[in-house]
Amino acid sequence: MLKRVITGICILAVAVPIIIFSNTWVFPCAIALISIFCVYELAHCMDMHKNIVITAPLYIFAVAFPFFQRINIFENDVYVAQIAVMAIIFYVAYLFGCVIFSRGKITYPDICTLGFSSIYILFALNMIVYIRDYSGYVAFLIFIGSWVTDTMAYFTGRLFGKHKLCPDISPKKTVEGSIGGTVFCAIACVLFGLIVKAFDANITPNYIYLAISGIIIALISQVGDLIMSAMKRHYKIKDFGNILPGHGGMLDRFDSMLSVSLGIEMLIMFTQLTGISLF
Repeated sequence: MLKRVITGICILAVAVPIIIFSNTWVFPCAIALISIFCVYELAHCMDMHKNIVITAPLYIFAVAFPFFQRINIFENDVYVAQIAVMAIIFYVAYLFGCVIFSRGKITYPDICTLGFSSIYILFALNMIVYIRDYSGYVAFLIFIGSWVTDTMAYFTGRLFGKHKLCPDISPKKTVEGSIGGTVFCAIACVLFGLIVKAFDANITPNYIYLAISGIIIALISQVGDLIMSAMKRHYKIKDFGNILPGHGGMLDRFDSMLSVSLGIEMLIMFTQLTGISLF
């Protein structure tokens, strides 16, 4: 418990300056580094990390995609996004080619799992840069939503948890913890709106929509956590790594953030269609 708290404080100490200077190249550098660790941990849990032929393109994508996204917003170059899409299509075809010519050493289920999961991870992490560049303050909800939900679900579950949420996937998660994480996430989103208003009088937060978004973000965050827990259960591992004492690996820490980044992008698209805005 103490180790988890100390590591969490260290993560915040590093993350806060990165978020503050997210309008600089520090941010895509950080996302690229996290992407490399996540891709490695994914390949390692599948015992495919030593197969450079398969993993090398993933590391290239992990480094390139965040910078492509930042270049895309600064230069307004539509070709950058098209190149990224073409690269993903090429990689899918490349993976199928690896299965064909591996002479049975690489199985079809494993290559599909690696390909689908790695694209999900890299796309979700790259979406953080996208949301930061296009939506400003909304990007902070990715971090606030996932961290508050995870932390408060843990503590409320420890204090009040009696009913198991998904015992077959994650035995320690409880219904009470899930409710607690959701409630506190909604509160945190509203408080964030108040903070933004205090720093920028020209912005008028939609507090009702922020609260509703907080509930949605919390639910998506917990689903993202369970997705990765299901993978760990399948491959019979406790954590994806040990780089973060008390938390495990990068994927263990950012599992919920992956789904939240995609969920918030859908919320942004909804606001564009309806005209309802968070800020």
